[in-house]
Amino acid sequence: MSKHIDYITHLQALLDTVKNEEKASIEAASEALLEAIRSHHNIFVFGASHAGIISDELFYRAGGLALINPVVAPELELSNRPITMTSQMERLDGYGTLLAEKTPFQAGDVCITHSVSGRNTVMIDFVLAAKAKGVKIIAITNLTYSKSVESRHSSHQRLFELADIVIDNHGDVGDATMTLKGLDQKVAPSSTVVGATIANSIVVRTVERCLEEAIDPPIFYSANLDGGDEKNKRTFETYQKHIFYM
Repeated sequence: MSKHIDYITHLQALLDTVKNEEKASIEAASEALLEAIRSHHNIFVFGASHAGIISDELFYRAGGLALINPVVAPELELSNRPITMTSQMERLDGYGTLLAEKTPFQAGDVCITHSVSGRNTVMIDFVLAAKAKGVKIIAITNLTYSKSVESRHSSHQRLFELADIVIDNHGDVGDATMTLKGLDQKVAPSSTVVGATIANSIVVRTVERCLEEAIDPPIFYSANLDGGDEKNKRTFETYQKHIFYM
């Protein structure tokens, strides 16, 4: 069987594992988002470099929660050049603290964080500063991977040790998944596919729980469907105090 078929099979197995083993954590994450909506607090998402793809997945997206605000850090985005600078910035002392300070966090807010290894300084600084402001942290990470490496932060802590809610993506150490004959580096990571699935699962359950409590869920409609722009405009007007990316 071709390795590209094995890769798809492997992803299916990972998603089944997440479905079976992370149900309680996804439920807890949805409860945190529901409480933020219910109590008029804010919701944020943060990830660096490729982990930041999950931030892009979650905001300003048809079928997504309009209240999820990305923490924007241009130096950590994949559009940065040279791209190697993103790795340097992830390890820079104090930068994560500055990001948290510029983010309009309030006590009772929630932040979804995504870091596969959970070891880099920028994430740890960011989370420590956010928690000091009373923000609840949801972490999507790889526990096996993270436990196999040392933290790069002076506190020696990793993301899973700081988060209030931890969701494991159950990926391979190093993230890449497929071993090919004649190559010592695996290929084809799993964290983006699985991370996006976890993130959207949280959204689905949050919206479901909003409906159960007769809360009108603040979701985006597709701007490419008739009437979508008008519905989204009403959402922006209703929740303007909790949307920071417009």
